[in-house]
Amino acid sequence: MKILFLGDVMGRAGRRAITERLPKLRAEWKLDFVVVNAENSTSGMGLNRAHAKLLLDAGADCLTLGDHAFDQKEMLTFIEQEPRIIRPLNYANTPAPGKGARMFTAQNGRKVFVAQALGQVFMKKPFADPFSALDAALKSAPRGGMADAVIVDFHAEVTSEKMGMGHWLDGRASLVVGTHTHVPTSDTMILPKGTAFQSDAGMCGDYHSVIGMEKTEPLRRFVTGMVKERFTPANGEATLSGVYVETDDRTGAATKVIPVRNGGQLAQSGPT
Repeated sequence: MKILFLGDVMGRAGRRAITERLPKLRAEWKLDFVVVNAENSTSGMGLNRAHAKLLLDAGADCLTLGDHAFDQKEMLTFIEQEPRIIRPLNYANTPAPGKGARMFTAQNGRKVFVAQALGQVFMKKPFADPFSALDAALKSAPRGGMADAVIVDFHAEVTSEKMGMGHWLDGRASLVVGTHTHVPTSDTMILPKGTAFQSDAGMCGDYHSVIGMEKTEPLRRFVTGMVKERFTPANGEATLSGVYVETDDRTGAATKVIPVRNGGQLAQSGPT
C-alpha cells in the first residue's frame, strides 16, 4: 500500500497548497491512503467545518487534530458528524467528542487503522499517558491482522518522547510519525520490526516565517518579552511536508519510507 502523511496544515497558505497540489500528488504517486494533520488549518488555531470539508474534498482520507482540536467550537459537534476526523485518544480525562482511533477503508478496499495521541512532556496541560492509550487502541486492530496498515500520529513537543513512542510501537504500527513542532526532522527510517518512523513530519505552511507565523510578533516577543499583537499565519508559498510510506500488504510492515517536502522554501524531497 502507498500512504502519504502530511504534517500540520498552517492557515490559508497550507490549505491552498493542499487544494492545489494534493490531487496531483495522489495521481502521480498512485496513493492508496492520505492522512493530513489539520489542527492549525483555521487561522493557525484549530479546524472549522468549512476548512475540514475543503481538505477532505482535496483528497485527504483522514484528518487528525491535536492540542488545538476544539479551539474552533463548531468542531465539538462536527467531529461527531464527520467520521473522517479523529482527535487525540488522551485529549481529556473525561470523554471528549469524537474518536481518537478509527478503522478506515482505503480506495482499494484495504483496511487502514489510524490513531492519534498527545505527548506529555512540555505540553500546556497534563494529558493522560499516551503509551497506555495507544497500547489499548492498537490491540483492537493488529497490523497484518484486522488492519492492513496502522498509522499513528503522535502530537508532541520533544523528540525524545516521539522516538520513545516509535520504539514502543515498533512491530505494531506501519508508521509512527510526530507532529506539532512544524519542523521536519531528518531521522526518517524503518525500525527493526518494520515500523516507519520520523520524529516530526513538519508543517504544510510558509517556512519564510516562525513555525508558520508572520515573523514580526514572534521576534518582538523574543526580544522584548512583551505581547503587542496576535500571531498571524504567514501567507507565502507553502511547503507540503510529511512522509511517504510503502507497506507490505501481507504483514503491514513498512518496506519504504521517504520524507516529503513539496514546493515552498525547503529542499525538495519525495518519491520519484
